[in-house]
Amino acid sequence: MTQSVIKPKVAAFFDKNSNTFSYVVKDPSSVSCAIIDSVLDFDYASGSTAYDGADEIIKYVNDHKLTVEWLIETHVHADHLSAAPYLQAKLGGKIGIGQQITTVQDTFATVFNEGAGFKHDGSQFDYLFQDGEHYQVGAMPCVAMHTPGHTPACFTHALGDAVFVGDTLFMPDAGTARADFPGGDAATLFDSIQKILALPDDYRIFMCHDYCPNGRELEYQTTVKAQRESNIHVRKDISKSVFVDLRETRDKTLDMPRLILPSLQVNMRAGHMPEAEDNGLAYLKIPLNAFK
Repeated sequence: MTQSVIKPKVAAFFDKNSNTFSYVVKDPSSVSCAIIDSVLDFDYASGSTAYDGADEIIKYVNDHKLTVEWLIETHVHADHLSAAPYLQAKLGGKIGIGQQITTVQDTFATVFNEGAGFKHDGSQFDYLFQDGEHYQVGAMPCVAMHTPGHTPACFTHALGDAVFVGDTLFMPDAGTARADFPGGDAATLFDSIQKILALPDDYRIFMCHDYCPNGRELEYQTTVKAQRESNIHVRKDISKSVFVDLRETRDKTLDMPRLILPSLQVNMRAGHMPEAEDNGLAYLKIPLNAFK
């Protein structure tokens, strides 16, 4: 990867319900921007959706007179529903995800017993990124890196010096994401993280989540150097075998994410709801004992 000195302006938006950060990333030499990992408000108990968080992003984009070129999903999230289709309808842009989305669709189309009408080719998205692909936001050079392990389709996106890691790394005092979902693998996650840690020291890394370990204040930004030197799971003196043992032991203690079942059904459709039934309502399934 060619080192870039371009420093985009990054605006963070936090969804407290899912502990998720969404970002608007602006090319410093134009009005072009990308939106990364947007969140749709969802109340599980009532099955109701809302757009408060997405509307904050829309207001920011409009107030700053920005042009949205991309709506990027770092992976098929299991902890929130994507607001990408809503944002696209209001702001434009292409919805993109890594090309390995097809693997995730194959897995969960079976889990949710999707019918023949559900396509497994990623065509619900406007664009499928390939590993190592270079693209642009305005004049700003960007690169997409396949970083599986948390899921098979996880990608890290470097927009200038700003790196969006999805659910691979957390802040250094929180470590790394789990690797026990279908298709996840701790050894693969370790290798993927090494690709991120090979980036220049001063590249900024932006979190998708922060759970404020030990009661500290919310944080979302660190550096490659800080991760390499002090991440409690993958700092430079921790071997792959030690990491795998630590990660697999930890994963056995974790509950499933609260919104995993609705999130997967929606996000593998690029944020679209399942097709409405003959009464005009769309439904999400709860597969009993599928994740025992």
